[in-house]
Amino acid sequence: MSIYLDAGTTYSKVISKDKIFDDEFCLKNFDGKNYYILPSKIIKDRNISPTRACGHMASANENEIIALANGAKKLNIDSDATVVDLGSRDAKWIKFKNNKFHDMDWNTSCASSTGATVEMLMKFYDVTMDDLSFTPEKFVVTCGIFGMEKIMDSISSGVKPAQAISKFVHGLAFNAWNFAHNPDKMYLSGGFCENKCFVDSLSSYCEVVPLGRFVLCEGLI
Repeated sequence: MSIYLDAGTTYSKVISKDKIFDDEFCLKNFDGKNYYILPSKIIKDRNISPTRACGHMASANENEIIALANGAKKLNIDSDATVVDLGSRDAKWIKFKNNKFHDMDWNTSCASSTGATVEMLMKFYDVTMDDLSFTPEKFVVTCGIFGMEKIMDSISSGVKPAQAISKFVHGLAFNAWNFAHNPDKMYLSGGFCENKCFVDSLSSYCEVVPLGRFVLCEGLI
């Protein structure tokens, strides 16, 4: 049984040719492979032994930058490309020039808890992803803690929670663009690919090509 696991703090992504989880967790079946997204707690509770794994919750870690690079190269990106992966706890980017690895950075402090913070705020204020929308205004923040302070102050002054969180998401998009050295085009990996407010906010600074949530998993195969 071959299991390729990207074990994030909140959610894990799994690619396997075998049926190892319930259908409710299977996002798709493509080319004979099952693609799963499920809470990381399930991975831990079932004591899954992956063939190869990366991510914060993985017991046996492969290098995430290498997995990101290998996975991105399988997806027909440009020969000169910037690929950014944003998770719940960190942000990382790689840059290719002439189809060769050129540069990278990995931030586990200022980008810490970005995805997790958005999820917690949405749950606390009973806001859904569909309630968020691009706003030209943004909160310029460097971490989730300061972002929550700005959101709470804004809501206390009468701003609707969805609008305040949308400003925070725009701030995260602006930070991601700056972190990656202001590229004209960005390939985006991770859960924020599914956040339209984030993608629209990022698109106000550069061309955005979402790659989905399985880039690192593909890079492990």
